[in-house]
Amino acid sequence: MWELKDIIMNISIFDLIDITIVAYVFYNVYLLIKETRAEQLIKGIVVLLLTSKISELMQFQVIHWILKNTMTVGLIALLIVFQPELRRALEHIGRTKFLIKSNIEGSVDIDKLVPEIIHTVNSLSKSKIGALIVFERDTGLNEIIQTGTLVDAKISRQILRNIFIPNTPLHDGAVVIRGDRVMAAGCFLPLTENNKLNQEVGTRHRAALGISEKSDCISLVVSEETGAISIADNGKLFKNIGEEELETYLKKNLKRDDERKLFRKGGE
Repeated sequence: MWELKDIIMNISIFDLIDITIVAYVFYNVYLLIKETRAEQLIKGIVVLLLTSKISELMQFQVIHWILKNTMTVGLIALLIVFQPELRRALEHIGRTKFLIKSNIEGSVDIDKLVPEIIHTVNSLSKSKIGALIVFERDTGLNEIIQTGTLVDAKISRQILRNIFIPNTPLHDGAVVIRGDRVMAAGCFLPLTENNKLNQEVGTRHRAALGISEKSDCISLVVSEETGAISIADNGKLFKNIGEEELETYLKKNLKRDDERKLFRKGGE
């Protein structure tokens, strides 16, 4: 009891800052791995560490030796298993405000951009024409742009609709938008690795989720079967988005400022 009191009495302001920083880092690491396969793997690692310590205290030499050597070799395996999560964490650090260099030259008039997108998406939805539009934000998507056909044209409803007309060369791929320009069309996106998705979720939605898991982009999907509009952001899929919701969401999240927040609605 006295030892605890002594520790508390000798805590300095620098100790409090140190503890706060560590707590903040651990909290953000938890947010990065939450609801991913890394969360379950870390729980397994914690169990192994506790078991190893218990076996050492109980002097179970064989069990302790096996666990100790397994964890030593396992460090290399963890780097391989956690590769997607490590990449995501490093990209998250790279998007820190003081390190960000915007990919967009000049300011973008969101109030002019969003109506063009809304009009196009609604038109495609009514006609049940499938579409996949990716909005680049802080993480550059040049490697994705290079998989498609370069367009580099100012956004307009006519250009977007013509790209997704069935049986045209570019309608099956994704369109990548940077600022107020259509950078490329017919682009290939990585599919999601989320095994919890309903089997009825189609390839477009899986591709939209896949790219949102690997970057901070927003993916907008129009279902070819139902005409329903969906959004993929931060590895979550939000389905059956209405026109007003879509407009509010795009205006809020396409801005490059500190007020940008994730869409707070039940997702899948």
